[in-house]
Amino acid sequence: MPRDPITIIVGVRTRRYPQSSGRRTGRADRPLILIPAFNEAANIEAVLARIHQATPAHPVLIVDDGSTDDTAARARTAGAGVIRLPFNLGYGVALQTGYKYALRHGHDCVVQLDADGQHEPGDIPALLAPIAAAEADVVVGSRFMVPGGYRSGAVRRLGMVVFGALAFWLTGRRFSDVTSGFQALGADVLRFFSDDRYPPDYPDADVLIMLNRAGFRIHELPVRMYARHGGRSQHAGLLRPAYYVFKMLLSVLLTPLRQEAFKRQGA
Repeated sequence: MPRDPITIIVGVRTRRYPQSSGRRTGRADRPLILIPAFNEAANIEAVLARIHQATPAHPVLIVDDGSTDDTAARARTAGAGVIRLPFNLGYGVALQTGYKYALRHGHDCVVQLDADGQHEPGDIPALLAPIAAAEADVVVGSRFMVPGGYRSGAVRRLGMVVFGALAFWLTGRRFSDVTSGFQALGADVLRFFSDDRYPPDYPDADVLIMLNRAGFRIHELPVRMYARHGGRSQHAGLLRPAYYVFKMLLSVLLTPLRQEAFKRQGA
């Protein structure tokens, strides 16, 4: 299966813009709101309603990662563009599909958030602002910079601490939330992640390490996050969390050896 599933999918409806020139202009006037989704029929309509209310001018793209429910149909009915992958290819593949789509359709930045209702769409403008001002290439929304905010379980919190410590060891920089999926990415980063360096399943701490070592400017901003409203988490069960920890440890520890990953593309 090719790593570019956008060439074989159908059902996309969104606005087209001229192709990006590839220059770092610091502009963010053509943002795309990107949401990877897998079996999120219980949440997707409410999430899209909140997004349309918070940022009505921005187009929204759902990348349906092989859902077996009616996630795609509900997203279309709610006014979003939809890409349907032929089967479940992984969270990272769904994101990368959206990145490639954004570049091909002239978007100069992407804001990605989850389909489960955990992320607050009202914080999208704050994440876009440093990209628009050319102050950052990546803006990560941190749930832990809000006093008295998000509370995670003990096991998950321990994992965040471990991966945060590894990120600090490899970069010399402390990140408050290395597993946040609520991010804004500029066009240079989209190009950088449009090849096989991008992980197909769980892009988290390893991606932040890669971006830091490649010289991209990473900012963290406080955002609001909530408990999942319904559906099933990608980390649910017994085997998936164990696989995630193993995979992420391996990916983080191998990142310094992947020298080819640290050449900035298109800058």
